[in-house]
Amino acid sequence: MHDLIHYINEGWQPVQQIISEGWRPVLEIAILSVGIYFSLNFVRGTRGAPVVYGFVLVLLCFTVLAEALRLEVLIWLLRSFVAFAAVAVLIIFQPELRRILAELGTHPLFNANRDQRENIEVIIQTVERLADVRIGALIAIEQSIQLQEATESGLLVDCEATPEMLETIFFPNNAIHDGGVIIKGDRIAYAACIFPLSQRQDLAASLGTRHRAAIGLSEQTDAVVVVVSEETGSISHAYKGQLVRGETGEQLRAFLSSILLKPGKPHRMLKWLQHRAPEPVPAGPAAAKLENK
Repeated sequence: MHDLIHYINEGWQPVQQIISEGWRPVLEIAILSVGIYFSLNFVRGTRGAPVVYGFVLVLLCFTVLAEALRLEVLIWLLRSFVAFAAVAVLIIFQPELRRILAELGTHPLFNANRDQRENIEVIIQTVERLADVRIGALIAIEQSIQLQEATESGLLVDCEATPEMLETIFFPNNAIHDGGVIIKGDRIAYAACIFPLSQRQDLAASLGTRHRAAIGLSEQTDAVVVVVSEETGSISHAYKGQLVRGETGEQLRAFLSSILLKPGKPHRMLKWLQHRAPEPVPAGPAAAKLENK
């Protein structure tokens, strides 16, 4: 029996060694795969995408040629040139990197509820002013799902969201008043965007293009879309495919607050620490009672 156990242990040692040494390549492959995936998603659809694709293709061709023919000088130049690629990425993708940093700054982890309340007030003031003068508006508030397809048809604005700026965009004589506005955090990201129209057959025939576009975008994303009717001046919102019409400013404020001012959930590690933390030791008479027990 002892010999059998010894034989099993000797046979298991190579397997243990392979497992202990094999997790590192698996981890490296996983990190590289995730990095390449997000890099391709980042580049796709940007203005610098053709430049990057062409650069990578030329670089691969030169690398294969240099390795096959063992051109030492060219190999050294290619390895040295990689250091300058980071600078090239910063120059080519400066607008996109700025947008990503701005989105990171408006993430709920870093964005306080106070800032969200200010953003809600901007929306409320805007729609109330536009409704009074019957100027149509279509405003989408982006949440966790990025509105990438809608931004492709729009015009990059990237400015602070204020009632004055939004009124200027939707003013009838403005060249970009048609279409929707996308708000990310506290900034107007895009204007003159074309939102997908809802294909539902049960919608009222009186609904115009703005309302159908609001419903269509809310069906495909988690964005909150606010609409001001040009004909009646009524305020509406669409969320998760449902349209609520004829709202007051207070009703819209209450709804936006319920969606955008979500209470932050404590981190799992914080929960674990709170669970593991020892109970406080009582002092004074309470401590004496515990000792007597």
